[in-house]
Amino acid sequence: MKNCPVTSLPVTERPHWKSVHPDRFYTTHMQRIGDDILLTYYESNNDITVEFMDKELFKTVLDESGLSDRPIYMLRDLEHVRDVSFEYKKHLTQLIYQWQPLFRCIVFYNVKPSFLTMVETFAAIVPDSTHIFIVDSYADAMRLVMKLQSGEEFIEEFEDDEDEMYTRHKRDFLAAVARIGWLNMLSQPINLPSEDNYLYAFFKAIESLQYDLQEKERISYQEAREREKECNQRIAEKTILLNAQQEMNNKLKNLFDRERTMLKSRIAAQDMELTRVSTAISEKATALQLLQDQVETLDIDTGKKRQMLDTCRNLIETEITEKKLNTELTETDSEFLSKLQKTHPNLNQRDLRICLLIKLNYDTREIASTIGISTRGLESIRYRMHKKMGLHKHQSIKNYLVRIAGGNSG
Repeated sequence: MKNCPVTSLPVTERPHWKSVHPDRFYTTHMQRIGDDILLTYYESNNDITVEFMDKELFKTVLDESGLSDRPIYMLRDLEHVRDVSFEYKKHLTQLIYQWQPLFRCIVFYNVKPSFLTMVETFAAIVPDSTHIFIVDSYADAMRLVMKLQSGEEFIEEFEDDEDEMYTRHKRDFLAAVARIGWLNMLSQPINLPSEDNYLYAFFKAIESLQYDLQEKERISYQEAREREKECNQRIAEKTILLNAQQEMNNKLKNLFDRERTMLKSRIAAQDMELTRVSTAISEKATALQLLQDQVETLDIDTGKKRQMLDTCRNLIETEITEKKLNTELTETDSEFLSKLQKTHPNLNQRDLRICLLIKLNYDTREIASTIGISTRGLESIRYRMHKKMGLHKHQSIKNYLVRIAGGNSG
């Protein structure tokens, strides 16, 4: 263990009492001198800007030294420090206010002239219970701490009253700058010197700056509130539209569900009807085949027999065609009937069936036979269908139906 060259107090520095910042090219070190003196210094090959407060390192040293709840003397070697970041300023100030009165004093040494004002600004803002000192060297810092530990009181000395007043005004000025810049304290009153004081203009400028920043913050706050209000209003409007759309979607879904249920019921009924018709047709076709077989065994005139057999075969073919029309609709046929029914909802089931047969190029005799009516009766139905569909006198039903099947009902 090494000892302090000034006081011979033991110096404790453990390997992990450091924080490495390779991207900033420096390492923060801490050591304990004696029982209650902590020293922070920076290892670097160049002058640095201190970016980090290294609070975890500080807490570790306090805990391992048993100093978490005891007042300490803090030394900071600023030999390589040319500046500190804004975040560091904030965190250092917060540290002092948060952990005060654990610091008996803070002593800075090896302060560069260009960095002196920054240290003085920090000294101006800390609580009165924490004494801040700026000395030249490590030896001066240790001798000062020894005097304070021995109970010797430090009394600030001035050359004369003017020097004392200047020092106090300077401290007030720097404290005002720190409160505004570091802590964003924009409502703290600024102690102005008398108007005939040569420093009055500087303090007045700071007061004006503080007011402007306060006003700027107020305007920014108002603008933020307006934007928030506008956003909330837009959210409310969009929510109303969304709810309305959701309600409409729910209604459409309910309507769709009802229509689907109705269509399912209708399909089920049609399936039953198709089954009934198909069964009846099969029975009729079987009976006709039996009749044809019986006719073939009859001992009658050959011409009459051929005529009767042709009639039976035609009836059987008609029944087979009827069965196909009722049971083997293609997807295209179903789509056509759906379009036709939507375009002309006044057409009944027989009308739709006739339209399908017309589109499938069945002739009048075949359609009449399939429907079970005379050709004259079919002509009357076609005439009424012509009027139901609103066709012109000379407009072809077949051509119109082909256009519907192709997607054009005009």
